Amino acid sequence: QVQLVESGGGLVQAGGSLRLSCAASGRTFSTYTSAWFRQAPGKEREFVAVISWSGGTTNYAGSMKGRTTISRDHAKNTVYLQMNNLKPEETSVYYCAASAAGWAGTNSGEYAYWGQGTLVTVSS
Repeated sequence: QVQLVESGGGLVQAGGSLRLSCAASGRTFSTYTSAWFRQAPGKEREFVAVISWSGGTTNYAGSMKGRTTISRDHAKNTVYLQMNNLKPEETSVYYCAASAAGWAGTNSGEYAYWGQGTLVTVSS
């Protein structure tokens, strides 16, 4: 079993940056595909970014490309999401997710493990 705990959310002005962290318990986490999703009030959960277990493969939602970086540190059992030039419409709860079943994509149903989420509020 893997438990995921997100941190790093908060209030930021439009155009600002935040780095979210997802700390995992469990020695097998380093072999899991990991991803970030977000959910705004009244909206469905949407994909943000994903990284392979090795860190060698990443994929981003189109709206996030060029200003977002997902990375992982195996020594710390942690996955990061660096977001720059944030927009007010990106105010959401951001969730970390993990899959033990090989490469997982943009569908939230592919991920068996989820954190509790961290709130990111972008003010205009």
